[in-house]
Amino acid sequence: MTPLLWGAIVLVFLLALLALGTPIAFALGFVSIVILMLAEGSGSLSILGETFFGGLASFGLVSIPMFILMGAAVASSPAGKDLYEALDRWLNRVPGGLVLSNLGACSIFAALSGSSPATCAAIGKMGIPEMTKRGYPNEIAAGSIAAGGTLGILIPPSITMIVYGIATETSIGRLFLAGLVPGAMLTALFMIWTVYACKRQGIGLSEITRAYSMRERLSALPRVLPFLAIIVAILYVLYGGIATPSEAAGVGAIICLVFVAVIYRLWKPSLYTGLFRDTLKESVMIMMIIGASELFSFTLSSLFITQSIAEWIAGLEVNRWVLMAIINVFLLFAGFFLPPVAVILMTAPILLPIITQAGFDPYWFAVVFTINMEIGLITPPVGLNLYVINGIAPKITLSEILRGAMPYVGCMVVGIILLCLMPGIATWLPDLLMGPGL
Repeated sequence: MTPLLWGAIVLVFLLALLALGTPIAFALGFVSIVILMLAEGSGSLSILGETFFGGLASFGLVSIPMFILMGAAVASSPAGKDLYEALDRWLNRVPGGLVLSNLGACSIFAALSGSSPATCAAIGKMGIPEMTKRGYPNEIAAGSIAAGGTLGILIPPSITMIVYGIATETSIGRLFLAGLVPGAMLTALFMIWTVYACKRQGIGLSEITRAYSMRERLSALPRVLPFLAIIVAILYVLYGGIATPSEAAGVGAIICLVFVAVIYRLWKPSLYTGLFRDTLKESVMIMMIIGASELFSFTLSSLFITQSIAEWIAGLEVNRWVLMAIINVFLLFAGFFLPPVAVILMTAPILLPIITQAGFDPYWFAVVFTINMEIGLITPPVGLNLYVINGIAPKITLSEILRGAMPYVGCMVVGIILLCLMPGIATWLPDLLMGPGL
């Protein structure tokens, strides 16, 4: 059989397993083993273990559980509540100010946690009941949190960016810096749409229950600023060449744990037992996907599937922007069915040589790639953030959450267009602080 026919068989087999609800890691591993046995016989099984664990041999992967631990420490403490209340005091006189507070809290919490589901859960538990209590429609209340949670995979330090850097052998520090300005741009686009939507539906200053004095606004900051300082410090040591991502993540996690214990006086061992347990579960899940994806990539490469796809795409005699449009559609489609980590590990190594040959900056492409993955987080059939919101606010239906999130998908599409028109949005800061890239 030809490589492309093998590729079609692999795709159908994989989608069938995913449709049955098979976990991503097990689906990738099972497909890889079965296809290798069919194509090359049982002798190929001798290298599966080495290939699987070889995918986990990168020291850079140590940073993933550390960043997860950092986010879990913040999520398990009242830090999210304090962040939410501080922003509400500063924005409560703006039309739709409560939604803006939630979006701002999502962007900052996303930077602390690096995880979209964690951001949705932490901010949604506080924000959605408060918004519905003040008369916001379910669509705006739930959709804004679902969309705001997606910022967790773009705003640094991002676990998704770490995985992308390891998969493509690009600088994680430069990737973090590349995502900073686009992350702020998306947050601004979300807020602009929110103000417009709230004005259009007549949701304005009627929600104000009190006017906060400057003293009250400033008093809400001391508990929030230490956590914001951690983000700044991590970025500084990374782009300053002072520490590796693994070192920065480890120190950041320890400092977060200390801040949580000291600021909120949380000394109970049971809290930290659950925190480390949750960190371990999520880290193992990601590591399993990484190992299985390495095995899957080896299978595709052994059957010359990836090489054939790359040659087919590279052989398209089209303008490079048409090529980029095709790749974007492909990434959107993949993001509808697979989580960001799986899509990155399966496709980024294939796509990177193609886009660099076409003259695109690899770090700019990482940002475009990530925004496509953000769209997948709030679109069916998978739409992880939709289900997270439905889980913490079961009275709001999935259809209402989806309707509320769709305008923010439009904002992300606008963000991709702006990045295509002005690539410097992503490349300016890393070039300024770390010198021109390759």
